Amino acid sequence: MIHAYIGLGSNLENPMAQLDCAISTLKNHDDLHNVRISSIYGSKPVGPQDQPDYINAVATFDTHLSPIDLLDLLQSIEQSQRRVRERHWGPRTLDLDLLLYGQETIALPRLTVPHPFMLERGFVIKPLSDLAPDMLLTNGNTVTEQLQQLDTSDLVFIKEE
Repeated sequence: MIHAYIGLGSNLENPMAQLDCAISTLKNHDDLHNVRISSIYGSKPVGPQDQPDYINAVATFDTHLSPIDLLDLLQSIEQSQRRVRERHWGPRTLDLDLLLYGQETIALPRLTVPHPFMLERGFVIKPLSDLAPDMLLTNGNTVTEQLQQLDTSDLVFIKEE
């Protein structure tokens, strides 16, 4: 079994309902075990600012799925919730990003793990700290140490899962 972490985000079509649906799907999927969810936070969008604020969380679980099979599963969940890819960093009903897949480093055309931007995003590191504050990241920092280096002033606690 591999221990994986994914980021969840939404800013369209009732974002809380979108995250709740995705969380339910993850918790009830036969290939995902011991699913845990961070608290949920609100944040300003990355990229174009002409869109609603996001809500974000991180999920962790154990799986036998390969990285690509897991990516396919995440993208199928996004599609089932009407994800449309209109522009880079644009608004979305649901965004599920594979952040970490065990200790593996993956560089494929469809998938880069660890997620290339996770270390600089407070809306990823803060919820990750809810689940694994002492986990060592690829830059040598713990999640807590990385969080201390980020500006998280735009993060708003929404609810505990």
